Parts: sequence; C-alpha cells; structure tokens
Amino acid sequence: MSNTTFASEGKIPFSANGEPGETWYKIIGDLSNQTQPPLIGLHGGPGMAHDYLVPLGDLSTTRAIILYDQIGNSRSTHFTEPPKPPSFWTIDLFVDELENLIKFFGLEKSGYYLLGHSWGGILATEFEVRRHPPGLKGIVLSDSLADMGLWVKSNMELMSKFPADVQEGLKGGFSDLKKYREALEEFYKVHACRISPQPKEVAAGGLNPIFGERETGLGGDPTSSLAMLAFLEFSVLDLSLTLRSRNAGALKGWSIVDRLDQVSVPCLILNGRYDISQDFVVKPFFDKISKVKWVTLENSSHLPMWEERERYIEIVRDFMA
Repeated sequence: MSNTTFASEGKIPFSANGEPGETWYKIIGDLSNQTQPPLIGLHGGPGMAHDYLVPLGDLSTTRAIILYDQIGNSRSTHFTEPPKPPSFWTIDLFVDELENLIKFFGLEKSGYYLLGHSWGGILATEFEVRRHPPGLKGIVLSDSLADMGLWVKSNMELMSKFPADVQEGLKGGFSDLKKYREALEEFYKVHACRISPQPKEVAAGGLNPIFGERETGLGGDPTSSLAMLAFLEFSVLDLSLTLRSRNAGALKGWSIVDRLDQVSVPCLILNGRYDISQDFVVKPFFDKISKVKWVTLENSSHLPMWEERERYIEIVRDFMA
C-alpha cells in the first residue's frame, strides 16, 4: 500500500498525577473532514512508542488515525529529573492520559474507535471497564493479553526453544541491558516481527525508546517499563525469579478476566500464529466479552500490521465498517 501523508503533529498539555507534562501526538488523515469516526492507536510496552503502528495510516482514506507516545516515552514528557517513585506509574495514569487526549479532540461527542496493541490492549480494556467512556464505538485488541500470568506462561514456553545464551539474556532482564537487548532481538525475530530485515519503524517504536539507538545507546528511557513491570526486573520469563523481585509494579498479578463482562462495546481480537499472544493468552477475551470476533493471522507473530499488512488492515477496516 502507498504511504499516507502525515497531516499534523503536536503536543497536548497533560497533568500527570499533578505534574505538568505533554502528550505528543500525530494525526494521519484529516480529523476535521472525516466520513467515519477516527481510530486511536495505543502502542505497547509500557515504554515503547507509536512508530511501529504507522501502518494504521493505511486506513486514513475514510477516517483519521490518531497515534501518540504515552507519557514518559519517546517524544512525550519524561519524568527522570528527578525520577518519580514506582507509585507514580499506574494504569490510571495512562487511562487519565488517554481520556485527556480524547477530550482534547472532542471525540467523546463525535465518537471514536480504539486499537490497543499488546500493553495497549490492557490500556484499552481498563479504560472501558474503569471509565465506560462516552463516544467509544469499539475496540481492536491486537496481540494483547487478558492476564499477566498467561502472558508469562507463553513467554516461558517460547523461550525454552531458544539457545542457552538467549535464555540467559532474557532471564537477566534489565540487570544487563546489553545482553537483555541482544536476547530480546533474537526472541523478537521469531515471535515479534518475522520480516527480515525488520522495518526501521519497528526498532524506532519498539526497543529503541527503552534501550536507546542500537549503535549508540542514546535516547532510551526504561523508566516506565521498569516501574510498571518491576516484578519482571530480573526476568521477563522466569517465574521463580519473579517471586524474589523487590518491587511490585503496577502490572504484577494483573488480570482483567473477571471484569471482561463489563466490556459493553464490540471487540475484535487479533493475534498471529507465531505470536507471544498465543491463543490461550487471548482466549479469555473471546470467552468473556459479549460482542466479539477473533481472527488469527496464520503468517504473523506479534506485529501482523507489518507481517500481513494488507490482510490486517482489511480485517480492521471491516470491523469498524
């Protein structure tokens, strides 16, 4: 598909737990002259950025696409000087930011859809359950999760098939950034984006916002990742180390399974055959949400918007139609 033109970029004032900040956004398409409600993309992480979601711009012929970098990440305000305590970083912080963005554009009156990828799906479902927001017409849950325990189980299963050095790097987590990044890159080649070489936007929105540029290490900020996922500080994948972690983290033991019956809007579940979000990870969405459709893309892993771009866009477009 042809590239779309970036219509505008800007920043929205946002009070983050009383601290002044700004949310950076990008609009693809014309928000003032649309024929369909806009789609807001929620990137993964926590700690990543909007860049890898730019294929959603393929939908901008009929609706505006709003992408943004979540607070603490990439082009939005960072809170590192002085650093905030882990208690600063909560699900409600990111829910508040999303609500602030929606009100800034007046979408609670005109209507909108959400597409939450990975952690973005957690944010989307928590936003619906906690706020029952006016104007929300539907949610795309792309390669996401309903329960952190199932996510960890999936990672453990997939990790076990990799060489020992990759497993060790993953188990070491943020204790050795270089080894951790190298291990994640090997893991992601199979279960995050199977395109080789990977599109530059995947690195720009994926590992670079956390670890910095691949060669220089500049520009990375793992603050929100470490705070939200503090219980994974020693290992994203090893449950025995998880139990010995020092900090709780806002997502420790997180689950929305018992609250999914409160999701009232139509939902579309997407995952890939080689995805970290394996079928058993996303199945609770299908079992518990009343108005739901589930599609698995057979030639994709965690980023089907790149791996099967035209098919992915077609499915999302049909859902919103």
